[in-house]
Amino acid sequence: MYAPPVPAASDPLLPAYVRAAGGVALRFGRVGAQTLRLDLSESGGYRARFPTTFDATSEAVLINTGGGMAGGDAMGVTVDLGPGSEAIVTTQAAEKIYRSQGADTRIETRLTVASGAALAWVPQESILFSGARLNRHLTVDLAADARLVACESVFFGRSAMGESVQRGALRDRWRIRREGRLIFAEDVRLEGAIAQTLGRSAIGAGARAAATVLVAGGDLAGRLEPVRALAGDSQAGAVELGAGVVSELLVVRLLSPDAQALRRVLVTLLGHLTGRALPRTWST
Repeated sequence: MYAPPVPAASDPLLPAYVRAAGGVALRFGRVGAQTLRLDLSESGGYRARFPTTFDATSEAVLINTGGGMAGGDAMGVTVDLGPGSEAIVTTQAAEKIYRSQGADTRIETRLTVASGAALAWVPQESILFSGARLNRHLTVDLAADARLVACESVFFGRSAMGESVQRGALRDRWRIRREGRLIFAEDVRLEGAIAQTLGRSAIGAGARAAATVLVAGGDLAGRLEPVRALAGDSQAGAVELGAGVVSELLVVRLLSPDAQALRRVLVTLLGHLTGRALPRTWST
């Protein structure tokens, strides 16, 4: 199943005022022994909810009330952690990226983690429908001793419906700085016949899902071997997993032709790296 070709157009087929735009801005701070939400800004159809936690960590769940994003829609997320605070931020569900009539769907995320703070940025996957055009940017600013676990994953097509992304576009841009110094920069760009491109052995070897996990701070070398051990686990048989320490970061890559197998391995991996069970939205 795939959408008929629709060329990317410099002039949108629908006017901008009918497209959705908004986002969420969060600021957390340490108050006594707890991390509390200090500020919250919501716009458009985007909301944040805060489940009760029973430790020092604050949890936030981002919600898109529109149920997905189409070409021309834009979302911005800002998360700011004050000194010594701890937070985990996720999403209520996978983000569906619908077929575009020409314009990109834009997602911009900025994370700021102050001295002694720890953030787990673990949104659920983005699902690209055939014909989708996703332009996603992640920018992270870390203090010298800040800690971070960040994950982004993409499913190419709705596997339950037998869909592959015969045509579409993905641009994924990462920029991570520590004390203002760039320590990680990456741009991924897939455009056109994405399923065909991912079928090439040197690129995806038939992958239908991909994920990147980055860890900053703590004992990175000590975490490396347990992460690599996942590659030999029976549960990880359908998932290709690679990990290494690069430029002050533990970098983990996952590829799989089976999106659900990749998700299962990702849940185990993120639980290990964060030292806690993922938010309940990952299992509902």
